[in-house]
Formats: sequence, C-alpha cells, structure tokens
Amino acid sequence: MKTQKANPIRRGQKPRARKKDNVLVMQAAGDDKKIQTVTTRLRSSLKITDVRVIVTCPDRNYVLVKVLTSEPGLYGVGDATLNGRELAVAATLEKHIAPMLIGRDPQQVEDIWQCLYRAPYWRAGPVQMTALAGIDLALWDIKGKLAGMPVYQLLGGRTRRGVLAYTHATGNNFDETEDAVRRAMEYGFKAVRAQVAIPGLEGTYGTSLRKTSEETAGRVDQQADLPTTEVFEPGPYLRTIPKLFEHLRLKLGDEVELLHDVHQKLSPLEAARLAHDLEPYRLFFLEDPVPPEAKDGLRLIRQRSATPIAMGEIIHSPLDFVPLITERLIDYLRCAVTHIGGLTVARKLASLAEFYQVKTAWHGPADVAPPAHAASVHLDLAIQNFGIQELVFFPDVAREVIPGGPLFQGGYMDVEDSPGLGTDVDEELARKYPYRRSYLPLARRKDGSVHDW
Repeated sequence: MKTQKANPIRRGQKPRARKKDNVLVMQAAGDDKKIQTVTTRLRSSLKITDVRVIVTCPDRNYVLVKVLTSEPGLYGVGDATLNGRELAVAATLEKHIAPMLIGRDPQQVEDIWQCLYRAPYWRAGPVQMTALAGIDLALWDIKGKLAGMPVYQLLGGRTRRGVLAYTHATGNNFDETEDAVRRAMEYGFKAVRAQVAIPGLEGTYGTSLRKTSEETAGRVDQQADLPTTEVFEPGPYLRTIPKLFEHLRLKLGDEVELLHDVHQKLSPLEAARLAHDLEPYRLFFLEDPVPPEAKDGLRLIRQRSATPIAMGEIIHSPLDFVPLITERLIDYLRCAVTHIGGLTVARKLASLAEFYQVKTAWHGPADVAPPAHAASVHLDLAIQNFGIQELVFFPDVAREVIPGGPLFQGGYMDVEDSPGLGTDVDEELARKYPYRRSYLPLARRKDGSVHDW
C-alpha cells in the first residue's frame, strides 16, 4: 500500500523549524529558503500586520485566509469555505473582521476567538462562524510554527498512531455500489459510506446521477449557473436503502464498517423506521437522519433503534450541540471544524462530548479546503473520544494551489510533524483560478414542493 496524501501534498514550500542554542530558527516558506530567526524578544512584540482573503477555484471554490505577522516569513493559513456562499464569507472577513485584527498579538488565540464571536452582538450564523474559523485555524498554524511543533502537540499530544478514515462509495444499483465498496477496501479503507440511486427518482443525493435534459414536475428549466434539482420521495428511499445494506452485508461480510448519509431528508418518524430497518446490518453510523430543526425527533429514533446516530453537518452554533451531547441523543459529533468556529471551539465540544461517551466524526468533504482537513486530523490525533474521519482526495490542481495536508495509508490518516497545520497556499497560482459562481443542489418532491436536500 502506497502512502497517499489525502490533501494537497507538494511539501517543498512548507515552513520547517528547528532548535539551535535555545532559539527557534524558522525556515520561511518560499523558493529562496531564507532563514528567519524568531527570538523570545520578538515573540513578545509579535503583531498581526495583514489579513489576506484568497478566493480561488482550482476545480471548486475555496476561501482561504492568510494572516501575516510582523516577523518576516511567519504567517498562518486557514480555511473559511462555505459552499455556495463563499463571497459572503469573504466580504465578512475583508470588511468586518480583518480591521479588528491588525496590531493584535496572534498568539492570543482564545481572546481573539472570543472577541470575534461576541463583538458583532449577532452571534453564530454559518457565514460568521465560517469566517471566524478561517482566522482561528490561521492563528493555530502560527502558534505551531512559533513553537516548532505540529498543532496536535499543542492540543496535548498524540493519543493514537493514526486516524480511522472512511470514504464514499456509490452506484446506480446495488452491484455498482458493491463494486465501489470493494475498490475502497482494496485501497485500504476499513470503513466506507455507501449510497445508491433510488429507482424512479432523479439525481439521488450521494450519486453521480444528474439528469438535466428534461423538466420534471415542479422543476423549471435548468440554468447552467443556478442550482440543479433533485427529486426525492421518502417511500422509495425507505424501501431501497435497507435492501442495499442487506445486499452489501451478504456480499461483503462483516469485515468492513458501513455508513450511510440520509442528508437530513426524513421526518423523525421516517428516520426512526429507517434506523430500525437498518439495525440488522450493523451500521457504523446513520448520518443526519433528520434536519437540525427536527433534532428533538432524535428521541423517537433512540426509542426505536440501537443504530448509532451521527448529527451536525449543517449545525453552525456550538450551543446547539449541548443538548444533543448531554442528553445522549447522538453517538457521533458530525459538524465541520470550519463551520462551527474553528479548532478553539471544536476541542471544547470534543471535551464536553467525552464525558457523555459521544465520539467525533468531523465533516471532511471536498467543499472544505485542505487546511480544514489538516486541522480535523490534528484534533483527531489529540483527543480521547475520536470516532472516525471523513476523507476525500483532492485533484492535482488543488494540491498545487494549496500544498500540504494529511497522509493516508492502510485505512488511517496522519500528519507530518512539520510545525503548524502543515498546509500552505500559493497565492500567485491561486490567482490563475478565479472564483466561479456555483450552488449546492435543490430538492423537490414529485408534486413540485421544495424539500430538504
């Protein structure tokens, strides 16, 4: 099994650090490899001098944050990508957040987080929390570089050798999904999320099907730069998914962990039925069975089934997780580090969850950038109650623009022991891939009414 870097992997530009005579020597990013010496005196006067917001589209849109400091060559890179609303986050960073940071000490990560969270008065919201996360990740990156350590060391050090990862498998029918799971297993994955196209429905979530040539009931003609439309009905879905996992268990046995993403499409009663019907097939977890506004319905699912539940992909307020954790309504914390405010708050949620036997499963799709994936894995390595980590492989063009990131081998992820998060951004190359307007899909029922995607 070859070692595969799950995120961009061009590492020649990455900062490195070493100790010499009790002074941290920092090798700055850049072709000239110029050596900068960071002494204790300089640390005491370190200031933020600039906050650059980089919106780029190497295959898909990303919003990156680069926080520069008064020490030449010392900077941090964070991710503030909110798929489909990228420019709203970029404007928040540029117009509202960046002016508050100039002149601040970048080492004051907690204080800066609290200021950015509380100062607007209007707290939380996906745009603000994603913008906050971009700054937070960049500051943790700086802190790691100053310390000459990977971020996981600053979070308490390793609690495990590697991070169990899962990937996605999909197909137009059961056999195609089975083949996709087998390919993932051959590549080394020990856990796979399985999705399948639902007969009679168009553009099933998690599959590659996208029929755009004909208009269906309730659907307008597709425009190239506006949302595509999926048609969903709970009946066919609820009949198909248990049969899929019956097929997969029969063909694959018990050696692979299987997961499934409902993507918030069901009512509590429908989700309870699905969780019950899937129980014989021993899922690792059932993801987002109900939308966030129906989270009280998780009690009904609990009463009906022992299928583990993961929740939180589109929850953006950390406070919304408190009852889910303390009432043990979920088994896995499924939010994105980038969408709840960054590492500073994610580690607090993980600590709370540990006391209630709730594990983590940070969101790790292709629509968040490599610094976010790196931050998730650093946290995974350091916490006690880690569960599993979603993994995607980025295309070469994205790996060139945003180098660095976690490694993958034998079913597990890891990070290199370079200081900080271990990722970077090539600003000049990023400019060659300008933003392209894009949206997430929309879902409708067959009668034309709007449904959760």
